Amino acid sequence: MVGRIAAIHNRLHNEYHHDKVGFFGFFETINDFAVAAAMLDTASDWIKARGLDTLRGPMSFSVNDECGLLIKGFDTPNSIMMPHNPPYYLTLLETAGFRKAKDLVALQGGSLLAPIKPVERTERAVKLLKQRYGITIRPLNLKKFAAEVELVKHLYNACWEDNWGFIPMTDAEIDALAKAFKPVVIPELVPFVEHDGKPIAFALALPDLNELLRNNRNGRMFPASLTMMYKLKMKKLARTRVLLLGVLPEWRGKGIDSALYHWLWTKAGERGAGWGEASWLLEDNVGIIQGLSKAGFTPYQTFRILDRPT
Repeated sequence: MVGRIAAIHNRLHNEYHHDKVGFFGFFETINDFAVAAAMLDTASDWIKARGLDTLRGPMSFSVNDECGLLIKGFDTPNSIMMPHNPPYYLTLLETAGFRKAKDLVALQGGSLLAPIKPVERTERAVKLLKQRYGITIRPLNLKKFAAEVELVKHLYNACWEDNWGFIPMTDAEIDALAKAFKPVVIPELVPFVEHDGKPIAFALALPDLNELLRNNRNGRMFPASLTMMYKLKMKKLARTRVLLLGVLPEWRGKGIDSALYHWLWTKAGERGAGWGEASWLLEDNVGIIQGLSKAGFTPYQTFRILDRPT
């Protein structure tokens, strides 16, 4: 076995964007151009036969899943649900005729040496924000998990609908993700912002399970899984990843995102986390990147999505 690839016809993407883009994902290869080219050409032929004119990737399966090729930040390990690959992947893809479609950025903040401490200036700003707009922030209610998932369905598709490459998540997709996340979710790391009792924003952060599994040398989930679940129960993890943070369009530009950053930063620090990752963000999402920079985050990894005509 020297390589692997998946060719993907995402019909929902084509219907939503009115284009003819197909995707490749789950891409793994040795450093051999003949191997990579054979797989990419096979995937290209497969999507071309279905009337598609562009091969885009890596996406496994879409922007709602793991996507992007790591091109900067190879010296740092990947966090949960983020890709990591050897540097030669980019060379192989560019040699095969692929060109940049969009870059994605991961930002980091804090330190692994000590728990996060909230910035006093930000605390004052969030207090004023709550007074000005009459908003409240609350954690996920596990006792009403099904109802909370329904709120996420509405907010996710409303908050991200204008993003590059976005496709709505189906009810089945969100239900499947919720079921997978429920055993490891920490309610305080899934905050909802509400105004007059209605949700206007939310965020999702997860403990970085890769931190626990990285030293599992034999590749088996057992007994590593027991250690992982024990540490999660004790809430003693040094690393956290913010997967999602969205604000309804009519509430943007008012500092709601800053209030969510502060909430996550504070709650993660209370559980011993000293380092956080916000990922991924579109390279041209200047507003969110600037907001994160003010909260102490800096870019440290870059991922690329590439296109090639079929």
